[in-house]
Amino acid sequence: MWLICFAIKDIITVECDLKTDIKIQYDVRFDAIVPTAVHDAASQDVIRLIINVEAQTAFNPGYPLTKRAIYYCSRMISAQHGPIFKKSEYGKIRKVYSIWVCTKPSDEFQNTLTRYSICPEQLIGNATEKSENYDLMSVVTICLGKPDSENYTGILKFLDVLLSSSRAATEKKKILEEEFGVAMSEELESEVLTMCNLSQGVRAEGREEGRKEGISIGEIGMLVQLVREGDLKPERAAEMAKMTVEEFKKIMANYPLQAV
Repeated sequence: MWLICFAIKDIITVECDLKTDIKIQYDVRFDAIVPTAVHDAASQDVIRLIINVEAQTAFNPGYPLTKRAIYYCSRMISAQHGPIFKKSEYGKIRKVYSIWVCTKPSDEFQNTLTRYSICPEQLIGNATEKSENYDLMSVVTICLGKPDSENYTGILKFLDVLLSSSRAATEKKKILEEEFGVAMSEELESEVLTMCNLSQGVRAEGREEGRKEGISIGEIGMLVQLVREGDLKPERAAEMAKMTVEEFKKIMANYPLQAV
């Protein structure tokens, strides 16, 4: 049996203010709705998730990416205070995901897919807590790699082909159709061509210069959904988005339903 002793000199009460001037510019952030009943897409009882997706070329930027991803998850949880839950309504907290697609990982990480999440460890006894009460954040790293290496298949190959800066659009189209069964419509072909152009500068740091001001697309989508669900007034949403009520209502009117 372990004997753990704590020497307490002073008891200090610390008040934490959730407000911060530090802004996070997410690549993509959106809400997702998942029915709780498997194979029942029409179920009214749903799980609401907040998902962040980041494309990263610098795998060793001077700090561990996993710590940054966990920080992003923490911020997405704390940001729910106010628009999603108030005071002590912690039961309303939604699960968050931060998914990182790393295009140039270190050799040992190539062609790997890893999930980091909160899970219980029974130390004494067998008490079981409902997973929805602790499983509130997950970090997923998708590390792409060379075609001739192990595990180059499935989602790893799919994303490598899609994000490749060396493959032509016609080659990508052929692989997606023949190996992954992706039926290429005219709209989808256009998207693949767009991805070819974007892949030249995936996660380019310079891109952030153009979005330092204002609010991210993911945050706008979240506010639009909250207003549509009646959880937030348009006036408050417009204030949070740093725009006029008229501007927010115009965006909301043109925002596609499937986007939120």
